[in-house]
This record gives sequence, structure tokens and C-alpha cells, in this order.
Amino acid sequence: MTFLRDASPFPDFGMYYQSYSFFFEAAHELGEMKPEDSAHLYAEIHGHSFEVTVTLAAATIEPEGWIMDFAELKAACETVRGLLDHRLLNRIEGLSRPTLERLADFIIERLSPDLPALSEVEIARPSLNERLRRVR
Repeated sequence: MTFLRDASPFPDFGMYYQSYSFFFEAAHELGEMKPEDSAHLYAEIHGHSFEVTVTLAAATIEPEGWIMDFAELKAACETVRGLLDHRLLNRIEGLSRPTLERLADFIIERLSPDLPALSEVEIARPSLNERLRRVR
């Protein structure tokens, strides 16, 4: 079976999605909360284990038969992981108040130049059963 860039042997199927996940450990605090929330857990420094899933989407595949080489996707993600792992997120430029939403935007901003097919970033805190998705 041959895959061509502009044709698929399965026309009833839609987009191709390719995902890569990575993990990192980091601390943060949200401080400066509303006065009535001053005793909130997030006001103090605390840590989390994070899982990030980066997804690419494409209607067609490259002549090599993929959206992107997984080695290239992993390299881009590992660069971002290196910025975040075992860090106090508040000290990273652009993350002074590191909510999951802002963390997703931070990751998208850094990955977009290298991943033109980037379509989604999902950040999970597995121990808390919490998950946030930012979808294009």
C-alpha cells in the first residue's frame, strides 16, 4: 500500500494525529490571591508531577509516510522539558503566575516555531486527576 502526499487509500478517514508525551517535576505558587482566598493551598510554594502531551495534526502525510519524524518531535519537546523540569516555575520568564492555562500557552509559544502542525497541548497532574487541554 503506497501513501501519497495528496491521497489516502482510506478516504473515509479524516485527519492524522501524532502525539508525544513527556513528564517533568516542578514547583510553583500562585500567591497574590484574593483576600478571601489567602489561606488557599495554591498560595504557598508546592510541587507537582506534570505530564504534557503534544499533538500534531495533518490532513496529509509527508512523502516519507509520516506527519513528522518522532525523533524531531521528541527533540523539540525535550528542549521545553529542560526549561521546566525541577524548577520553580514562577522564576521562569513568562510564567510569573504559572496556572495550567499559562503553562500551556508557554509550551505552545516555544514549540510552535518547530512544530507547524501543532494542534493541541494537554497538561495533566496525574496525582490530582486534573487535566487541561489547549486546542487549536
